[in-house]
This record gives sequence, C-alpha cells and structure tokens, in this order.
Amino acid sequence: MGENTVAVSDATFDEEVRKSDIPVVVDFWAEWCGPCRQIGPALEELAAEYQGKVKIVKVNVDENPESPAQLGVRGIPALFLFKDGEVVSNKVGAAPKAALANWIQSAI
Repeated sequence: MGENTVAVSDATFDEEVRKSDIPVVVDFWAEWCGPCRQIGPALEELAAEYQGKVKIVKVNVDENPESPAQLGVRGIPALFLFKDGEVVSNKVGAAPKAALANWIQSAI
C-alpha cells in the first residue's frame, strides 16, 4: 500500500467504505495480478490529488473474499465507487490515470 491509499479488510469494509462521509473508490486487487499492479501508482497519485474529497482504498481479494463476493466481483482489477454507502459506478480492468480521473470525476 502507498501512503495515500488505505488497506481495507472484510472486517473494516463497512466502517471504511459504506459509512464514509466522502465518496470512496474501492480497488479490488491481488498481488499476482499484473494489471492491478499497473494501476496502483495512478491510484496512489489520485488518492493524493483527491485527498479530503475522495478516499481510495484497496481490498486484497485473496485475503478478503467476502467483500468482493458480496459485490459480485468476477475479474480484477475491479473498481467500485461508493457514495453515501451505495455503489454509484464500477469499472473492471486497468486504465490510464487520466481515464481513472475522468471516471472518478464523473461519478462524484
């Protein structure tokens, strides 16, 4: 994890994501997933740029199988944007930083 993104587990998911007072981008990822590692630095930069406006958290699907199962995650990286505790948008697969920023911006 970087210094701007937050690691979230099944146990802390509701507290960190659903009860957040600002929008939250959840990145479902795994250590062995190349595209997940590819978008990691972009998400880290976006977390710094959106600090205080949007929280970006990462859920390792190998260590935390419940949260992705509840949301029907089938492929990773899977990004979900929560606002007021509800999913408002989601996206599967790697994308360049600019595309990720546009996606976040359009959803908040």
